[in-house]
Amino acid sequence: MSGVAILHLDESCLGNGRDGENPGGGGGLIEARSANGRIQRRDLYLSARATTNNRMALAGAAAALRTLSKKGARLRVLVVSDSQYLVKGMREWVSSWSARGWKRKEGPIENLELWKELLASSRLHDVQWTWVRGHQGHAKNEYANDLAVKAAREQIASDGIVASGFDGWLETKRAKGLYLEYDPDEAFTALEQRVAADEPFPLAEGR
Repeated sequence: MSGVAILHLDESCLGNGRDGENPGGGGGLIEARSANGRIQRRDLYLSARATTNNRMALAGAAAALRTLSKKGARLRVLVVSDSQYLVKGMREWVSSWSARGWKRKEGPIENLELWKELLASSRLHDVQWTWVRGHQGHAKNEYANDLAVKAAREQIASDGIVASGFDGWLETKRAKGLYLEYDPDEAFTALEQRVAADEPFPLAEGR
């Protein structure tokens, strides 16, 4: 694996905000280039029986970053998510919360333990965070969403990184007339080059 990884993450909570226990899931498509130059894709997904969208966004990101570090590699990572809570939190909120002893003027920090876990996981790599609008035709975000929804509905987890179903998913979508002009390898390479060049990503990234 090369020194750059791109993570496309999404989350789901069935019945988010309703009373009672709402099952949720998180999904991620992980892309990196192997030593022989080939682009590798892997999936990661997890679930919880009673949760929220925000909790699954934090838990999914932490799990993906921890998994990437299992072989001791420190990578340059770009996390692409449609969760403003996740992206703005890591870009704008967490450093000040941590510096103030995990306190804020407005009251207790919601999901505090998950934020602490995510911050610790992010320090295993050099991470940038950028937001994309969900359900706007971003193929890899839509795939991550499908992983998250499936995990939530079936209450399943991948137990680490597993072989990706993205290529088959994309062929199915193309058979329906979607993403016909989309080149996933080209899209990865464009992001990979920007990350490798230490280009700062904006808060919100285009398609």
